[in-house]
Amino acid sequence: MKLIFNLEYYTKYGECLVLNLYSQNEILSSHSMQTQDGMHWSCELNWTGKAEGNLDYFYSVSVGERTIREEWRVEPHRLELAALKSSRYIVYDHWIDIPEDSYLYSSAFTDCVMARQRQNSPGTEYARTIRLKVRAPQLRENQRLAVVGAPLYLGYWDTNKALPMTEHECHEWVVSLDGDRIPGRFEFKFIMCEGESEVWETGSNRILQLPSVGVQQGDVFVYELPQASFNVHTWKGAGTVIPVFSLRSEGSFGVGDFGDLKMMIDWCAKTMQRVLQVLPITDTCMTGTWQDSYPYNSISIYALHPQYMDFRQLPLLKDEARRQYYEQIRQELNALPQIDYERMITAKLEYLVELHAQEGARTRRTAAYKRFMEENREWLTPYAEFCVDRDKDSEILSKVRDTFWFFVQFHLDRQMRAAHDHARKLRVILKGDIPIGISRDGVEAKVEPRYFNLNGQAGAPPDAFSLDGQNWGFPTYNWDEMLKDGCQWWVRRFRKMQEYFDAYRIDHVLGFFRIWEIPVPYKSGLYGQFQPSLPMTREEIEAYGVPFHEELFLRDHKRHDNAWHPRINATRMPEFQTLMSEDERQRFWNLYNDYFYRRNNQFWYQEAMKKLPRLTQATRMLCCAEDLGMVPECVPWVMNELRILSLEIQSMPKDPAVRFGHLSRNPYRSVCTISTHDMATLRQWWDEDEKRTQDYYTTMLYRTGEAPHPLPDWLAKEIVSRHLTSPSMLCLISLQDWLSISDRYRLPDQNAERINIPANPRHYWRYRMHLTIEQLLAASDFNDEVSELITSSGRK
Repeated sequence: MKLIFNLEYYTKYGECLVLNLYSQNEILSSHSMQTQDGMHWSCELNWTGKAEGNLDYFYSVSVGERTIREEWRVEPHRLELAALKSSRYIVYDHWIDIPEDSYLYSSAFTDCVMARQRQNSPGTEYARTIRLKVRAPQLRENQRLAVVGAPLYLGYWDTNKALPMTEHECHEWVVSLDGDRIPGRFEFKFIMCEGESEVWETGSNRILQLPSVGVQQGDVFVYELPQASFNVHTWKGAGTVIPVFSLRSEGSFGVGDFGDLKMMIDWCAKTMQRVLQVLPITDTCMTGTWQDSYPYNSISIYALHPQYMDFRQLPLLKDEARRQYYEQIRQELNALPQIDYERMITAKLEYLVELHAQEGARTRRTAAYKRFMEENREWLTPYAEFCVDRDKDSEILSKVRDTFWFFVQFHLDRQMRAAHDHARKLRVILKGDIPIGISRDGVEAKVEPRYFNLNGQAGAPPDAFSLDGQNWGFPTYNWDEMLKDGCQWWVRRFRKMQEYFDAYRIDHVLGFFRIWEIPVPYKSGLYGQFQPSLPMTREEIEAYGVPFHEELFLRDHKRHDNAWHPRINATRMPEFQTLMSEDERQRFWNLYNDYFYRRNNQFWYQEAMKKLPRLTQATRMLCCAEDLGMVPECVPWVMNELRILSLEIQSMPKDPAVRFGHLSRNPYRSVCTISTHDMATLRQWWDEDEKRTQDYYTTMLYRTGEAPHPLPDWLAKEIVSRHLTSPSMLCLISLQDWLSISDRYRLPDQNAERINIPANPRHYWRYRMHLTIEQLLAASDFNDEVSELITSSGRK
């Protein structure tokens, strides 16, 4: 069988187009294309594979042996070999860049909120076949695509006689037409059908001119057509943000678990919410103390935290006395207002050791366990060895071997997958969180140290949260080494995460542009500098008219020659006032602003574009990013180019000209929220600064008089409602802020709602919701209020 691919693509001298056959994220073979004019490219293959099924492929541009550009790989071209008597396929394609609506191709939509049954189209036996192929990502879960047109064969514009199409790939619809019943030139349109109603695509009629020469019996002409567009409203959804550890049910063990997560998904679905966002769920166990409660200090980028094991989904301990012993501990821990991390994790691990002794051998014989080991052995073995070494002095764990940790991770994996499946069935997007850092004492730092700068510490420059800056303690990344293999470390990390989530938040996306690096052994964030960045020479500094004073600069961490960075707090240092004249100080300000906000923009853009395209296209998850802090001008360029959703917080506007963000100006491709886990909750923020609150009350809520304190529920409801009606695609509200709209259900002590205080590096992460999820599900009046807010805002 011959396959002939045709593509119009304008190239420059020296550039060549390449056709890449593709399967399971791997290139199977690459084939150079030919052209006569540098614009019309073709490639002919003798296909010896199966004469049925699908063939996926994408195009790339190369110069010599170097690839300089590729198509969007999340959804490549698909050639379906559906003509049973074909001898030749002639394909007419167009180049696919990342589409503006690429979010609709994420699994959050294709496998969750807009999930439809996909299948190959029926086989045909026409003498000549015309295959029409079009993408229509606007269709909702109950809608289908059909084609209608001028020829009698296409219904003569009667929608009741339109030919139904088949969705053979996410949002891509195909139909096979009998070439002998189609004129050489014909007009047609696509329609969106739902029940008895239909919607016509916008724009003029489509016209297709078929070839008139060189046509053979058995030919199949495949036309990849421009996307169909319909006048339908853009999708918007609402959701809740809460850490898994903060969940509370009547049966949990003093901390939220994966069983509680399923119940929380039920609450989201019941209240018309479409997203549930959690914090990182990976293992952080290092010391066995409350300091392990910090969820962003992962000891493994793959392993799930043992604290999330739901004992209700495991076999019972056969020893009745031991069951009663653990039940007593469970009741005591579950009655506490906050997490007692040390007692909880000790009891849970002790329980799991006993259960493994009882069930381990039987579990290891199961096909599911063997499959799990085969698929995860690459990371699971070093993780288990790490744990055994870590626990050699532990009273509880010193005698366990690696099989215990295999057993624990097997059950955690099953429970988290079950929660993910449950969310998809209820059309709730489960959104995870990818931390920017890892533990310097964790598995990856020990197994793959070449990927990290262990003499550097990641952190953040001074901001509203911390005047001294932040030192997170994580090692920084050796991007030069990571880029050598195409960032496979990150790709593997993202692909593991897609087994549990359909959307994710990139923690501190600025770290992919540059990271605030503090050299070991310094503790203060004030000793940091952006890496990578373009340092200044002493001559450059003096060219600004600024006398060089070493006190106001830091040597570049990586270089020890004439390479300097202005200190982040230089203008606040006494030397700034005493060593320079007023005119010199003004010139230093010019240098300072140029360095931090302009000098590195293009450089940082290029750095991000080396990394982020590989990662955002590694999976089908919906990509969102936390883009807060000292944001360079190039960050929105990359976010827009890669279609990454930004984070918009009204109290932290990105426009320096305003004190509070205007919700109506939020971009559609964004996540709107009131507070994050690193911030005060809405009620706390309201009382922190009464002058600021008064300004907000007057200028944003358009109310007169004095702002009431504490925040009344009716006013909290108004604030939540305003956020829900913003243009943002997603409006995700913390559970604490949802509950603030009801005096009856919110926590009396607003200060007990705080999850994290970034300025405190030793903060204890122990917040738990004060209601049980069962009580939340039964709170009909509150749930009706939440549902009404969501549906009236157009989010459903």
